[in-house]
Amino acid sequence: MRILTNQKIRMLFMQIGLCMLLFIIFMITMLPHDKAWRQAALYITLGAVFTGAAVFVFCFRYFRAQDSVMEQAVTRVRELIAGNRDVRIMCDEEGELYRLFHEVNSLAAILSAKAEKEGEQKLFLQNTISDISHQLKTPLAALNIYNGIMQTEAGTNDLTTIREFTALSEQELDRIETLVQNLLKITKFDAGSIVMEKHPENVSEMMADVKRHFAFRAAQEGKEIVLSGDESLFFLCDRNWIVEAVSNIVKNALDHTESGNSVLIEWGQSAQVVRIKISDDGCGIHPEDLHHIFKRFYRSRYSKDTQGIGLGLPLAKSVVEGHNGTIEVESRLGEGTAFMMNYLIPTKL
Repeated sequence: MRILTNQKIRMLFMQIGLCMLLFIIFMITMLPHDKAWRQAALYITLGAVFTGAAVFVFCFRYFRAQDSVMEQAVTRVRELIAGNRDVRIMCDEEGELYRLFHEVNSLAAILSAKAEKEGEQKLFLQNTISDISHQLKTPLAALNIYNGIMQTEAGTNDLTTIREFTALSEQELDRIETLVQNLLKITKFDAGSIVMEKHPENVSEMMADVKRHFAFRAAQEGKEIVLSGDESLFFLCDRNWIVEAVSNIVKNALDHTESGNSVLIEWGQSAQVVRIKISDDGCGIHPEDLHHIFKRFYRSRYSKDTQGIGLGLPLAKSVVEGHNGTIEVESRLGEGTAFMMNYLIPTKL
């Protein structure tokens, strides 16, 4: 009998049996000489024996049922350990044992959710490494080609060709540097190690910094960056990160506009929100891509941009959310795109 392998249960049954034995011995030694009293004592003894036996049987059945429940629970726990995340212990009844089962089920649910999250993170890491490898493969291959051409031309003293491919090599190196820097920044946001140093900053001055940063490129490409907004508007933020976010969106706008197009940066304040809007009159975003543009390394099959690395917009989104803000996008093919960054004003909350 398996339940008697438990020392405490075995001791309980031994104590019940001992009490019954002692009671019988006591009644035998204390039997009176009177026949009527002896008969009454005999009946009492028999009743006690039957009662004790019934208690023994009921206890045995109870513990056997509990043992069966425990064995089922152990089987479920073993299935959980073996990897079946959906298995749970039945705990529909009342009692401390079923309360324990309920806690075990809660623990199993937590572990299952954690395992699922770790699986997602592992898959994300694998995809990220694959994307990084793919992004680095193209510029590195180009650098190898350019280097081979320059080595060949060096023997002919063709300085024009050497200068041309030196410039192309520098362009590819800048692309790799941008990729690495953006990856480091996004990784810091993911790790929660970015500390926003917020101070009241003039929005007009920050947007002027963005315009100055892209002024040379815009002039070379025949494009215009236009600023429009309240010059006295101040915003509690980390200046460097806000400029970074807006710059990434402006760069994206310049990448997808043609000569003669313009990029408009507007800002203003409503009752509780500071809004910065960057719009262009370029080629627009295909409707299929609108829900994916903030994904890392996302590249549209409709895009003609072969230099983008797909980290600028995700980084901008991380910066905006790091300021407890939201970012939205509206676009129409052939008409242009608008990004809206909305920041709650802390002093108004």
